[in-house]
Amino acid sequence: MADLIAHSLFSEIAALLILAGVVGLAGHFLKQPLVVSYIVVGILAGPAVLGVARSEGPLELLSDLGIAVLLFLVGLKMDYRLIRSLGFVSLTTGLGQVLFTSVFGFLIALGLGFDTTASLYIAVALTFSSTIIIVKLLSDKRELDSLHGRVALGFLIVQDIVVVLAMVLLSTIGVGSAAEGEGTSVTGALAAVAVMGGIVFLIVRYAANPLTRRLAESQELLILFSIGLAAVFAAIGEYLGLGLELGGLFAGVALASTPFRDSIGSRLAPLRDFLLLFFFLVLGAQLDLEVLGANIPAALVLSAFVLIGNPLIVLIIMGLMGYRKRTAFLAGLTVAQISEFSLIFIGMGLTLGQVTEAELGLVTLVGLITIAMSTYMITYSHRLYSWFEPFLDRFERKDPAREKEDEQKSRKDPPAVILLGLSGLGGALASQLLANKVPTLAIDYDPSQVEDWQERGLDANYGDITDPEFIAELPLESAQWVISTVSHHGPDITAIDPRLTLIRTLKSEGFDGQVAVAIYRHEEVELIEAAGADIVLEPFEDAAKTTMTRVLDSLAKD
Repeated sequence: MADLIAHSLFSEIAALLILAGVVGLAGHFLKQPLVVSYIVVGILAGPAVLGVARSEGPLELLSDLGIAVLLFLVGLKMDYRLIRSLGFVSLTTGLGQVLFTSVFGFLIALGLGFDTTASLYIAVALTFSSTIIIVKLLSDKRELDSLHGRVALGFLIVQDIVVVLAMVLLSTIGVGSAAEGEGTSVTGALAAVAVMGGIVFLIVRYAANPLTRRLAESQELLILFSIGLAAVFAAIGEYLGLGLELGGLFAGVALASTPFRDSIGSRLAPLRDFLLLFFFLVLGAQLDLEVLGANIPAALVLSAFVLIGNPLIVLIIMGLMGYRKRTAFLAGLTVAQISEFSLIFIGMGLTLGQVTEAELGLVTLVGLITIAMSTYMITYSHRLYSWFEPFLDRFERKDPAREKEDEQKSRKDPPAVILLGLSGLGGALASQLLANKVPTLAIDYDPSQVEDWQERGLDANYGDITDPEFIAELPLESAQWVISTVSHHGPDITAIDPRLTLIRTLKSEGFDGQVAVAIYRHEEVELIEAAGADIVLEPFEDAAKTTMTRVLDSLAKD
């Protein structure tokens, strides 16, 4: 087997995917996110254990593409309107946590014997929390729209902004120091950042909306363009010496203000998860088990700091700002881990020669420990709160005015109906729902339909219901009805039927409302009912029956 792998890149990739599947399955049984499984796979596949990952060039290429896509998706969230709308609570809590973690993390790293540069890298790496993991866990618990979920998402955005600034600063300093003898300076690196920023500004100002609106007429074309844009910007960033990470980030920012960013993000998430496997494989190939073993005591100290210190500072800040202890405690638990960005950040430092494999191994261990532990902490957060509740009174003010104010602001009508499809029957239903003032969220993949209904006053968004990730992100907690008017014209009704995808996804997400699905061929009734639809709508049959009733009534009168 080893000889086969050594002489065949395809066999090597196949073996790596099998290993990832086995480890991922074990992680799933242990209720661990993929990131933990990927870190383990990277260590196992590296030369220190199984030695399966041997083709450095191809694996690094896939790793680079994965990083570009990951940073592209981060950039997609950097919409200036979203940043401008960040509340005082998100900014204060997010910046307070970042400042606390970086300062005390730096002091702890110094105390553990690391030099100033290494301690600075470690401290910054400890400040990032994994948005991917937190959103997934809160979504699984149906708590994304809760008060503590909204607060957590707010300061995660603040962390993402810090990620952007840290990477820009790192790239700038790194270029200036690495190319000192080649005529490149920090000023030159800043000029390169300014050039890329100017390109992004021009795209956002003049091209992003009209171009993506046209591309969105074909989902496949929109996704292909997005991947291509991420790769091109990453290549430009690498050419300018800023790194492909920063290039991918700028590409995402270029599309962040478009109405299609959520659809792009949900479609690219599986690709990101797949390609990140190769990042961790390359990472694992750089790790030495002896170095990892030597870093275990330091990793335990830093992990304890992240697991206890991060939630504690959030609890203190939110308590002082007027939130109840329960909200502050649940929000604080979401930052009890470091992120995949922490590993990318340290990896950039290793590439620039500013840190060593020892720091890389240390942060990898901290990531493995904190992500694994915090997953259980978030999953069983309410049980943990019941245990610690008697000790949390000191963190709550007598009058939690801020929380009361937020609750008052959030008392708007959530969508009672989610309508999928705005053409034909969907348009007729939308008119009736709008006329009767029923809180409705409508989804359609036709940008012109979405814009038309938005002008009429309907809450309409662009999206693709064939994407389970997108369906899972809909506000299902408040909805009492999900109505699909989307048709399926494929020759095989059981193959890639968006209605079946919808029903299965709603079931897996625990949706407890009513599901109505329109069909346009009578022979589809049994299939859709068997899939679990509560009501099957037959617009042609219903219209024919209504018309026939009127005709017969008219004939009877004559």
